[in-house]
Amino acid sequence: MITSIDQTQRNARGSDMFRERALKFLLIATGLLCVAGLYPLVQSLRHWQRSDEIVPMFLSLYVTLGIFLLFAARNPPVHRSVIAFAAWSSFAHAAVMLAQAYNNVGSRPDLFGMSAILFAIGLPLIALLPAKRSVEPAGRAPCVGTASGPAGVLTVPTRRQSDRSR
Repeated sequence: MITSIDQTQRNARGSDMFRERALKFLLIATGLLCVAGLYPLVQSLRHWQRSDEIVPMFLSLYVTLGIFLLFAARNPPVHRSVIAFAAWSSFAHAAVMLAQAYNNVGSRPDLFGMSAILFAIGLPLIALLPAKRSVEPAGRAPCVGTASGPAGVLTVPTRRQSDRSR
């Protein structure tokens, strides 16, 4: 009976490790993909008169998001909101692109493919999103250990202990 519980806990830890590694890989790949937009951004700004004015704005947002996704890959649970923002903004952008493509299929058929890419980025980000961390109630900060006690346990010296140290 005990071994089956231990095995279940090991399987859960292994699954969590796989999810975190997959999320880190996805964050790094997506972050690098977004940061790769830096070159087209610089080129469109260098040749401003000949470029579309919307493209540099979107590229600047995605390059910035890519940098933050690379930061989030270091410790995904801490950067949960950045990951959620990346996923939901991908869905929102894809929905707008699908609506535009549907209304004007003839002139921009590439919008269907681009929106599929954004959905392909957003879905795994949402699926691998780390669980919310539990938060201590207000006014109850976790205790920090002292030299005389283990970490997480607050030890208050008694009168005798404080007298001995003098």
